[in-house]
Amino acid sequence: MTERITHALVRDVQLEDLGVLALITLDNGAGPRKPNTLGPQGLDELRAALTVLTQRARDGEIVAVAVTGKQFHFAAGADLHGAAGVTDRASARAIAEAGHETFARLLDMPVPTFAFIGGVALGGGLELALSCHYRTTSAAVRGIGLPEVFLGLVPGWGGTFLLPQLIGMERALRVIVENPLRQNTQLTGPDAERLGIVDAVLEPADFLSESLRWAAQVIRGDLVPERYPGDEPESARALVSSARIEVEARLHGAAPSPGRALDLLSLAADGDRHASVEAENEALTDLITSPEFEASVYAFDLTTRRAKNPVGAPDADLARPVRSIGIAGAGLMASQLALLFARRMQVPVVMRDLDDVRADRGLQFVADEVQKLVTKGRLAAAEGNRIRSLVTSTTELADLAGADLVIEAVFEELEVKRHVFAELETVLSPETILATNTSALSVSAMAAGLQHPERVVGLHFFNPVAQMPLVEVVRADRTDDSAYATAFAVAAACRKSAVAVADAPGFVVNRLLVRLLAEVLGSLEDGTEVTTADRALWPLGLPMGPFQLLQLVGPAVAGHVLDTLRENLGSRYPTSPGLQAMIADGARFVEFESRPTAASPVDISIARYFGSRSERGGQDEAGLLRRVRDALAEEVDHMLADGVVAEAADIDLAMLLGAGWPFHLGGITPYLRRTAASST
Repeated sequence: MTERITHALVRDVQLEDLGVLALITLDNGAGPRKPNTLGPQGLDELRAALTVLTQRARDGEIVAVAVTGKQFHFAAGADLHGAAGVTDRASARAIAEAGHETFARLLDMPVPTFAFIGGVALGGGLELALSCHYRTTSAAVRGIGLPEVFLGLVPGWGGTFLLPQLIGMERALRVIVENPLRQNTQLTGPDAERLGIVDAVLEPADFLSESLRWAAQVIRGDLVPERYPGDEPESARALVSSARIEVEARLHGAAPSPGRALDLLSLAADGDRHASVEAENEALTDLITSPEFEASVYAFDLTTRRAKNPVGAPDADLARPVRSIGIAGAGLMASQLALLFARRMQVPVVMRDLDDVRADRGLQFVADEVQKLVTKGRLAAAEGNRIRSLVTSTTELADLAGADLVIEAVFEELEVKRHVFAELETVLSPETILATNTSALSVSAMAAGLQHPERVVGLHFFNPVAQMPLVEVVRADRTDDSAYATAFAVAAACRKSAVAVADAPGFVVNRLLVRLLAEVLGSLEDGTEVTTADRALWPLGLPMGPFQLLQLVGPAVAGHVLDTLRENLGSRYPTSPGLQAMIADGARFVEFESRPTAASPVDISIARYFGSRSERGGQDEAGLLRRVRDALAEEVDHMLADGVVAEAADIDLAMLLGAGWPFHLGGITPYLRRTAASST
């Protein structure tokens, strides 16, 4: 792939009465929406510019150097596609060394250097900023971070050394390891300031001029940015050791990049820049040539390109305006949806439930969540008040009458949902879109018998709504293009990625997850030991194990979905007598106090509930993993044959975003091919 060169455009700026500041603007010439990336030619150009500026600084021609980007983008780091095409170690090492050699010129510049971060700064882009002596950012920036571990790499252009020196090891661990492993969580400009990554947050309207004014204050000595005092080496290494235990408990060595990042951070505690540079070069060389990185780039492409243009979505111009939203229900899911719609779409939202207690509880949930965001600094107080004012609750069905879209979020029972829709039709305009948040039930069956089934569509948001990026947009038998287009528009307005799915049982994510869980439960019924079943899927590096997932969903809910899929898809989803017995006894799969988490240990005493088919004999860990892979391959084949999605890539995308399928495995379908999983 030909490199889109990010040019380093240099101009002199008179900095008040102080002298000349050399301002480097990074710009790939592809417009404001295409991110600046740093490939070999772009790095060469930047290095050449910095070499000239170093000499000018020594000659007294300039008093400072600053780097900024174009509108919306500072720099998004290395050219991933270029790196993904590298197969030999010498070329991989050249990529690592080029970044270090370039950024060292900023670190060692004989005059102050500044980074003015007016847009996205990720990976190598943030490392470039860290190589400057001072940093400002716009309050509007949302994408700041070091996502390399998420992509099967490590920050390899100075990040593992510079960040802990700047903000301390505890916070550096959060940015380099924890955030990437939490669905690639990124920072806003204000977040970055709170962590100490940047020195000042400035308003976006006049960001560059204010950054220059701020830089002048620093150069003059009127302003001295605070700096972290530094960690003791032993305490820093202890923090890394503690983080390593947590990462190992979660991933069990399934992906190499987190461990390599922790190795580099431990080394950085010594404060030896040269040693850290050499170790980063070696680590990046190893990882660029790894199969995990190749798989991660495929996954990255799906989540950044395909996700922006959902295959199967109608023309966006067909979408109806949504100026108000009604929600049937005020429970936990309904309340999360209300907050999402009010915050992202900025429209009035009315929740309706059967009595005042439930309606008031839903409204209180929204108020409490907004207050948490304000307290954490994620929302300004005025914005929090505005969001709260947009959400109301009621017990009157007629109060939903003026909504442009009404989504039901009631109990997952077909007849209950059909009754709710029938009630809604008595008060709603024929133009109002009716949506369901069902996770597995037939949307067509819900719409059957309605006067206007063409306006019914599925909008399956995942729990927790605020964090999960996927929406499965379900087209029922009679859904028209206008309703379907509106559903995609709503997902986009909520900043979610949508996948178009047919009205098939369990859609994509739940169908595959329940099939996986059914195989694990079936293996227990066959006599597999609980500890063996708990460990069998560790090589996948999933966000949580099968028993933790069963507990988080709730055994009763899991049993209900399993029954639903068995009724529609047959014996591939068999009854589990052990699960039914656990539901009857109120037993738990894992041990926990307040609520289950991915780290909750499995309760091995659940073995007493299983073994109904123990005469068949259980599996060892490798055998159960193979069984799960073969079952998933079979289910994927059925889904593609049935036209549940347009292409296999949509299954991959849905699992990446809706189930946390690990990037280092790539999509689920290429993983199953690589491991020779068989559907026969």
